[in-house]
Amino acid sequence: MLKRLTRIAWVRRILCRITYDYIRLVHATTRWRHEGAAEAHAMWDRGRPFIIAFWHGRLLLMPYVWRRGVPINMLTSRHADGEFADRVLRRFAIATVRGSSRRGGSAALRELVRRLGRGECVGFTPDGPRGPRMRASEGVVAVARMSGVPILPVTVATTRCRMLDSWDRFLLALPFGRGLFLWGAPIHVPRDARGEALEGARRDLEEALNELTRQADRRSGIGPVAPAVPAAPAPAAGRGR
Repeated sequence: MLKRLTRIAWVRRILCRITYDYIRLVHATTRWRHEGAAEAHAMWDRGRPFIIAFWHGRLLLMPYVWRRGVPINMLTSRHADGEFADRVLRRFAIATVRGSSRRGGSAALRELVRRLGRGECVGFTPDGPRGPRMRASEGVVAVARMSGVPILPVTVATTRCRMLDSWDRFLLALPFGRGLFLWGAPIHVPRDARGEALEGARRDLEEALNELTRQADRRSGIGPVAPAVPAAPAPAAGRGR
């Protein structure tokens, strides 16, 4: 029933407005700390583009990690949840590029590279839109390699929240708590990176985001969220019994 209702245009508009207002309420009633953001501020001040990366489960309050007035483009999926996120993000003056690993992915990545080339920043959820949870996909490091800009990992946690039983363990922040935005060191991907070098950059991003998330959760009194168990590699052809 809920899925059918959300297909109705006026219902989607109301839900987007409620979500937007709720995010603003939580932000306004939470006492915030921003740590480790010196590199981001330096790049904003110089007008230098970069890629911001955070886990899908920490999406809710990420519009407020960003400096107002600095253009940013978020990659959102072509699924229904991506359309919903697209509408909410646009209320925060965040532009979007639609695409995913299965639908419109390569075209979306090329468009993100073009926008980085124009001096605009880009946002990624490396485990979105469908997981596996807290496991970085290759798309973000590919865009970093092609564009020559660094990736800055960031996470968020709050002392008053609910961890939803969704694939990404979505953090639903509640009003009247204390919140922490925690940034990590930039990750540079050389333009000539291929094979193991590219995989190493992907692992570095995944490990950095998971460590930042563990730190932020521990300091906010949240129990640890475990990354999804990596899928086992498929057996080699011809080795079955």
